[in-house]
Amino acid sequence: MTASLPPEVQRVFDSFVTSELTTIDREGHPVSWPVTPFYRPGDPCIDVTTGVGYPRKAEHALANPKVALLFSDPSGSGMPDAPQVLVQGTAEVDDQDLEHNRERYRRESAEKLPASARLTPPKALRRLFDWHDTHIYVHVRPERVYVWPRGDPTQEPRLFDARIEEVRSGHDEEPPAEHVPAEGGATAWDDRVAQLGRRCTTAVLSLVAPDGFPFSLRVPIAVDEGEKRIRLGRGALGVPVQPGLACITAHEHDPRFHWQPTFQVRGDLVEAESGWALAPHALVGRLESPPDSSFQKYRLRLGRMLRYRSRAKRELRGRQPR
Repeated sequence: MTASLPPEVQRVFDSFVTSELTTIDREGHPVSWPVTPFYRPGDPCIDVTTGVGYPRKAEHALANPKVALLFSDPSGSGMPDAPQVLVQGTAEVDDQDLEHNRERYRRESAEKLPASARLTPPKALRRLFDWHDTHIYVHVRPERVYVWPRGDPTQEPRLFDARIEEVRSGHDEEPPAEHVPAEGGATAWDDRVAQLGRRCTTAVLSLVAPDGFPFSLRVPIAVDEGEKRIRLGRGALGVPVQPGLACITAHEHDPRFHWQPTFQVRGDLVEAESGWALAPHALVGRLESPPDSSFQKYRLRLGRMLRYRSRAKRELRGRQPR
C-alpha cells in the first residue's frame, strides 16, 4: 500500500535515519528498539535489519509477525517539521541467504549513512568483520498507517488502511486478540530512570492494541521519583491505552549517526488520578553521553561487540552445510 500514500509520508520512510521497531515477545511484552529503515518510494515493504549476533528482533517477528514501525525522530532526515508516522504491519523474516544479505547491508548502509561508512575497514580486512555486517532482514508490509501532522501527538492522526472494507465500515474489523494483563510485582528503579527524566522530555511508548498489533507513539514523559513511575503527558490522540504490558524507549543520535545511546524501561501501564503512567519492572541499557573521542567510543562498545561476535560466530557455524 505504500505507493498510494502521500509523497510526504513516503519521504519519511526514505529519509529517516532511525525508526522504532516494536515486536511482541513470547510472554506478550511489546519490545521496541531503534533500527535503520531501508525504503525506496513505491516499495511494497519497509525493510529493517538485525545482526546475527543479536537476532532477538527477528526471532520475535518469526514467532509473531505482527509488528510496528514508528518514525518519530527526524534527526538527520532533513525534515524538521516531519509528521510522526506509525506503521502497523506484517513481518517476513529473510535469513535464507546471509551472504547476499551482508552485501546488501553494506551497500545500503553506505548509501543511507555515508559518514558511518567511512569508518568501515579497508577491503583487505573486511572479511574479518563479516560477522559484524551479516544481517537478517525483516520486511514489514504495512497494513495500517497513522500520520500525526508536524509530529504532534495531540493532533488527530490521519489513517490509511490497506483493508478497504474496514475503511468503508468506519471501524476496525480485526477480531480482538487475547489481552495480556499487567504483571504486577516489584518495581525496578535506579539512577538510570532519574537520568531519563533529566535528559528526555519525550520517549516512545509501546503497547499491544486490542487487535494484537503493537502500537507506538512518541509522547511527553516525566519521572515521578516519589511514586517510582514514569508519567505520560496528557492529550495524545489515537493511543488505545488500557492497563497491561508496555515499554518506554528513549534514544537519540547525532545527525551523522556516530553515536546512539538507547535506554528501555519495561513494565505495566497503569491508570491513576493524575493520568496514565508506567510502573517499571525491567531496565535495559543506559543513556550514555556522546563519547569525546573515537578511542572512547570503541572502548565503550568493545564489551558489547565481543558478545555479539561470539553469538554471531555460533550462528554462522550452525548454518554451514555439514
